[in-house]
Amino acid sequence: MDNKTNDFAQCTVEGYLERIAYEGPLDNSYKTLAALQEAHLKAVPYENLDIRYGVPLSLEIPDLYHKIVIQGRGGYCFESNALFRWLLLELGFPVTSYMARFLRDEVGIPMRRHQVLKVETEDGASYICDVGVGGNIPTWPYPLILDKVYHQDNGSYRLQKDDFLGWVLEEIRQDQWSQLYSFTEEVQIPIDFIMPSFYCEYSPDSPFTQRTMVSLRTPEGRVTVADEEFRIFTKEGVETFVPESEEEFRIALEKYFGIVLDI
Repeated sequence: MDNKTNDFAQCTVEGYLERIAYEGPLDNSYKTLAALQEAHLKAVPYENLDIRYGVPLSLEIPDLYHKIVIQGRGGYCFESNALFRWLLLELGFPVTSYMARFLRDEVGIPMRRHQVLKVETEDGASYICDVGVGGNIPTWPYPLILDKVYHQDNGSYRLQKDDFLGWVLEEIRQDQWSQLYSFTEEVQIPIDFIMPSFYCEYSPDSPFTQRTMVSLRTPEGRVTVADEEFRIFTKEGVETFVPESEEEFRIALEKYFGIVLDI
């Protein structure tokens, strides 16, 4: 990305909280953790625009902070979850990173190219946090408990166990349980995500190099970009349009996502 920096002085909790419009408590309770995750999902877009425009990604925290907080951009899983992990650590939450396989709509078993976070709250309970998926995912962290169904504002979820895949998060789709993603409990450190992120950024087989992806939760539903088509989801239905020029595309990005591109 542009303007790479190793300056951690710019990285403040206050700046991050202002970016996601969070003004609640900062204790290590589940209530706070859930509120922080929801605030991030509703403020920070999921997007792969740097890949679209050929701007190299960085997973260094000062670079991610500059991009997401200062520039008002978003990111994909390795970017958003890395920065959210930094925030939670700064607030005193114990956080462990896991590698995951994204299974929704996949044929066969895909490579590990997703990141999730295990976070412990002050009562010792463990939850899985994820702010790095463009489609529908849990709004709030879910407990690391087998077979329990969690009803959230945007669907129902449960964790299953598979001999090969490990933990498998399932969701209700078309009135039946369907696999969303899986993960194992092998601890990952930041350097472990560099190679899968490099694959996502440059491989011709990567979904991120094949199409434009932008998504953001809204009070009415969500707004997305798939290839060139904007989709605005509300309770009344879906409105779609395709910008007729690059200028119109960028204007729509700012209008619906608050993204102002300088690339």
